[in-house]
Amino acid sequence: MHIHILGICGTFMGGVAVLARAAGHRVTGCDGNVYPPMSTQLRDLGVEIHEGFDAAQLDDEPDCVVVGNVMSRGVEVVEAMLDRGIPYTSGPRWLADHLLRGRHVLAVAGTHGKTTTASMLAWILEDAGNSPGFLIGGIPANFGVSARQGTSAYFVVEADEYDTAFFDKRAKFVHYSPRTLVLNNLEFDHADIYADLDAINWQFHQLLRTVPASGRIISNARDENLPAVIDAGCWTPIESFAIAGEADWQAEFADASERRIRITAPDGETGEARWQLGGRHNLENAVAAIAAARSADVSLQQALSAMASFRGVKRRMERTATVGDIAIYDDFAHHPTAIRRTIAGVRQRYPGQRIVVAIEPRSNTMKLGVHNAELADSLAAADRVWMYRPDGMSADFENALAAMGDKLRLFPDYDNLVADMAAELRSGDQVIFMSNGGFGAARQTLTAVLQRTRTS
Repeated sequence: MHIHILGICGTFMGGVAVLARAAGHRVTGCDGNVYPPMSTQLRDLGVEIHEGFDAAQLDDEPDCVVVGNVMSRGVEVVEAMLDRGIPYTSGPRWLADHLLRGRHVLAVAGTHGKTTTASMLAWILEDAGNSPGFLIGGIPANFGVSARQGTSAYFVVEADEYDTAFFDKRAKFVHYSPRTLVLNNLEFDHADIYADLDAINWQFHQLLRTVPASGRIISNARDENLPAVIDAGCWTPIESFAIAGEADWQAEFADASERRIRITAPDGETGEARWQLGGRHNLENAVAAIAAARSADVSLQQALSAMASFRGVKRRMERTATVGDIAIYDDFAHHPTAIRRTIAGVRQRYPGQRIVVAIEPRSNTMKLGVHNAELADSLAAADRVWMYRPDGMSADFENALAAMGDKLRLFPDYDNLVADMAAELRSGDQVIFMSNGGFGAARQTLTAVLQRTRTS
């Protein structure tokens, strides 16, 4: 079967492409922004990617078009698909119909930490010998791919609350029918499709309606918004988790440098492990993944053993280079809470080092100005901030950043931003690039500049 995917370079749709290719289908697709790591992964699998949304790409008529949620009415390829009567579906529906039916689905939902928690969970199951399938909105370093079919009954999916497609405005995750559900946290986001937090709560309530009574929900006991979702109706046993607080699953750091973690299970069993990550947010992710793995009969000690060898996720505080004692990271943080947590984690892990942030506020929610009031505060713990100013930011954007003073340097051009950074960086700096897009290849450009000027 020939499957053509619209919006193929998005993290979710790229994963669908990987799974469809593994199932033996001919897979092609298109996107408007084609950039690594997804484009590289797909081309390595033999997936042909067309840049742009013109109608001509459908002349080699596919058997089915899988429509990403970036597509809307009025886009040329969408209108051609409808006019020609080509069968179509959404990515979440294709996944549910072709990969999830009859399997034990472990879904990870929440505003923050979905990708890392799902990656941890998949690796724990893999290390325990379960060979899970998975579809994750990033590339776990332990696997090197964002999706695979797997050979067991288990399938881990990152359960995104963004809408499904232009013809299905429900959240993606209502299609997955999970047996195990992780609820990491809940904040207002996706202001381009949700009017307020209550609208998101309603979608999460629909998700809870799909979890069977014989299943399990793993919920963050310290999150202030999740209780409203659960109180609206829940028919599944809940196990809570927290850092240093009352919960069924408890987590804490076993040393001041955050290089060892300690987890306590509901039955009182406790275990420790050295790990390669850091930060309270990642400890929350870890205990949630370990708790979820118990529903697949993975013991606490097995799970901790897997965590010791978990190597993180591409674009989630991924250290991509070290040049002249300057460390450079790629991070997906694009919400004030995630930005704040990332900086705090690096500060704890590298005390005394200067933290330098380069940030591209390109999400739809950022562009609508929803986070203007919080953005400056979320960056306050950084020592220096270079920010790219995308077109289309709200009128109040720069006013909201005024409190940062000389700490902030704002640029409308990627090359000028990189040149200014390169001149100011010092030995020992921890440099974090934050964006949910390609950032104009600024990180790669800075790395090349430093390699020319700071090494001999």
